[in-house]
Amino acid sequence: MRTDAFALRHLGPRETDLNEMLQTIGVDSLDQLIYETIPDDIRLKNDLNLEAPMTEFEYLSHIQELGKKNKVFKSYIGLGYHPTCIPAVIQRNIFENPGWYTAYTPYQAEIAQGRLEAILNFQTMVIELTGMEIANASLLDEGTAAAEAMALLLDVRSREQKKNNVNKFFVSEEILPQTLSVLQTRATPLNIELVVGNHETFDFSTEFFGAILQYPGKYGQVYDYAGFIAKAAEKEIKVAVAADILSLAKLTPPGEMGAAVVVGTTQRFGIPMGYGGPHAGYFATKEEYKRSMPGRIIGVSIDANGNRALRMALGTREQHIKREKATSNICTAQVLLAVMAGMYAVYHGPKGLQYIADKVHASAVTTADALNKLGVYQTNSAFFDTILVKADATKVKVIAEKHEVNFFYPDAETISISFNETTSVNDINQIIAIFAEATGKDAFAVNQLANESMVPENLVRKSAFLQYDVFNNNHSESQLMRYIKKLERKDLSLNHSMISLGSCTMKLNAAAEMLPLSMANWNSIHPFAPVEQAEGYQIMLKKLEHQLNVITGFQGTTLQPNSGAQGEYAGLMAIRAYHQSRGDNHRNVCLIPASAHGTNPASAAMAGMEIIVTKTMENGNIDVEDLRAKAIQHKDNLSALMVTYPSTHGVFESAIIEITNIIHENGGLVYMDGANMNAQVGLTNPATIGADVCHLNLHKTFAIPHGGGGPGVGPICVNEKLVPFLPTNPIIPTGGSKAITAISSAPYGSALVCLISYGYIVMMGAEGLTNATKYAILNANYMKARFEGHYPILYSGEMGRAAHEMILDCRAFEEKGIKVTDIAKRLMDYGFHAPTVSFPVAGTLMVEPTESEDLAELDRFCDALISIRKEIEASTKEEENNILRNAPHTLAMLTANEWVFPYTREQAAYPLDYIAENKFWPTVRRIDEAYGDRNLVCSCAPIEAYM
Repeated sequence: MRTDAFALRHLGPRETDLNEMLQTIGVDSLDQLIYETIPDDIRLKNDLNLEAPMTEFEYLSHIQELGKKNKVFKSYIGLGYHPTCIPAVIQRNIFENPGWYTAYTPYQAEIAQGRLEAILNFQTMVIELTGMEIANASLLDEGTAAAEAMALLLDVRSREQKKNNVNKFFVSEEILPQTLSVLQTRATPLNIELVVGNHETFDFSTEFFGAILQYPGKYGQVYDYAGFIAKAAEKEIKVAVAADILSLAKLTPPGEMGAAVVVGTTQRFGIPMGYGGPHAGYFATKEEYKRSMPGRIIGVSIDANGNRALRMALGTREQHIKREKATSNICTAQVLLAVMAGMYAVYHGPKGLQYIADKVHASAVTTADALNKLGVYQTNSAFFDTILVKADATKVKVIAEKHEVNFFYPDAETISISFNETTSVNDINQIIAIFAEATGKDAFAVNQLANESMVPENLVRKSAFLQYDVFNNNHSESQLMRYIKKLERKDLSLNHSMISLGSCTMKLNAAAEMLPLSMANWNSIHPFAPVEQAEGYQIMLKKLEHQLNVITGFQGTTLQPNSGAQGEYAGLMAIRAYHQSRGDNHRNVCLIPASAHGTNPASAAMAGMEIIVTKTMENGNIDVEDLRAKAIQHKDNLSALMVTYPSTHGVFESAIIEITNIIHENGGLVYMDGANMNAQVGLTNPATIGADVCHLNLHKTFAIPHGGGGPGVGPICVNEKLVPFLPTNPIIPTGGSKAITAISSAPYGSALVCLISYGYIVMMGAEGLTNATKYAILNANYMKARFEGHYPILYSGEMGRAAHEMILDCRAFEEKGIKVTDIAKRLMDYGFHAPTVSFPVAGTLMVEPTESEDLAELDRFCDALISIRKEIEASTKEEENNILRNAPHTLAMLTANEWVFPYTREQAAYPLDYIAENKFWPTVRRIDEAYGDRNLVCSCAPIEAYM
């Protein structure tokens, strides 16, 4: 046995476990199980054509050598991305800590209190710095956040004024170019007319529902927008402001100017540039718009004892519940990055942020003064961190790059220079020397930073911010380290036990895949650096695109989408562009099965499509005859089918090729949702089943960690028809010959974490990837066999097999007064995160074990659910004081002097022997969701302040 084979470490079941598992399932071999699970007509005949796998040691040597091909220049490019000082205490204790990066979205709030507090801090930071009333728990990036602001303002205007015919949106020409491109993409299918122009000459026509401004402007000019916002308000035009988060420590917040929405990125709060991401976007607005707000809000509520407890608020806003009525399809948020950015604010506090902002501003002022002395004149009349100078751009660029320095060059005579917290006096002297050489003058040195300010007095921030204890009590490394650890102990992550979330694939995130993220020659590259400086990235990204093409059977890939839902949207926009290129502008009908992921109809709505829902049969499969009838009925306008395969019900439907043929015969294309791609890799693929495009969740199938709800990456892979329409970027061109405008801000989306998937594929190789799929199916069917007789399994394939997941039907237990939520909360007492609750069928649990879990862990989980089944059997409907309804049980309950329950403390806390060895304690009792929605609090203020 090759003990240095990575696949051996990634796959959970040992060779010695195989016979026992197969015997339990009732098959003679793994091949027989696969034959009985996947229809023969879609099985691949050949192995994946991938390079031989590397060992972990070989991979880490390879990635270090590849990283040396990246040139890390001093970056003054700006445009929303800046070098930053990542506090080592945050890098080591959060960024590199599986206790933080392997957690799941906090849907089970009682075992996610640490993460929830960390992102409540993030929300508070955003609210305070922007001067707004409410913020969400992060968005994907600044461009996406701006597009969400546009959608919110349209939704608010149409609901408030009933003026659905008002469709113009003003965009200041000062907006970041990548933000404009994302706005163009998102505006087109919603019939929003973008009007780009100078805010100082805007005519405030009543045809406009909203506007967006950049603060400071893209090349640094700081404007006073109070007058613009006031005039807009007179015409019932609401204004969004895209604001640099660090500048708000020094500049008047947009909220104090009357802005309706403030958006941006928190990248410069201790997050590496990483060639474009991942970074947490931010979104803040007025409380009156909370029902239109995209993404997630963390709110303060109370638990069963009346103690303060945190949870995700306003559940009915979740886009997968709104479906085709959604105004957003946000699913992933960049939680891990939001946690880091929030912790950066905790570590530095208000005085530290003020100091950093002052130092950055002083660096810009000092350099501007020095360049003026050289005769290189700075043209911004007011600025924070970016100066705009007039010089021969071509000459300066050659000299700057010789000195390993990057500026930004808007035109042949203009140079933009953005300063950041890493800029030193030595760096300033290097900049002076570059311009002295370019102008043929003698260089001189500065010894200290200037004291004067280039911020007008009326725009200097007067209001205090971050006055809460958390931002003022954790400024030593010991304090912050202990605070981070205190929060980590409240969260259940993969480093404690398996997380068996159906549809979410919580597989191992191997340490060898994660290590390169901390390497400076990978995480310090600006996304708009000249491509020749990012040779290592270009090689890695192209190889990853090729690997994904091989795995999916397709011909083209874009890595730009920052989440699975964004991938859905990108795929539909490519289909839309394809039809329009053929003159089929009328093709706008999208067929979606009733069982689809909720983001499917939400994405289709955002892509401007008319959604027709097709029926699902009793066995969980797509009703082929209903699909055929609707495809024929809408054949003149049919654009696409969105289908998940294997289905959301955990079944490989045998009619899939017939289904895709029906769509093609009626003029449509097939979009395959890749949420369950981990049941396909190496055994079948989207091209084989007849799809034209699919998205892949790299944070599911390809090992990027979920990070408590993000980062996610959702690339799309397409066939030859759609390759020309893959998205581009306005600064670094990407995509096809007829590329659509940008889907996200950075050319390659969250390029840094693509290293994880690249490493996973490189180390697994063709055989390892195929075995991962086989073992995922093995583990699922082993659990299914163990659950039979205890829980009804809702759907199975034609030969009685599950794919990689299964649905346990818990609806009958309501006769005993036990709901599926009670089972989810009781699982916490057994040391487990609940499977997916009430999706895709209400009152059920969707269980997915992944290939990374070993037999002992599978058995522990099965034993826990079987034990809970016995507890259900012993329950009566009349019994309110019940072990399941009281779950979870906290340490405070178990150690209290008084015990008022009809079962023992031991039954509550240690129902099975294995638990005592590694007990996980939920830190709060069951949370009152309704109370939290009635009394929405989404910042650090104590709950008493709102009662």
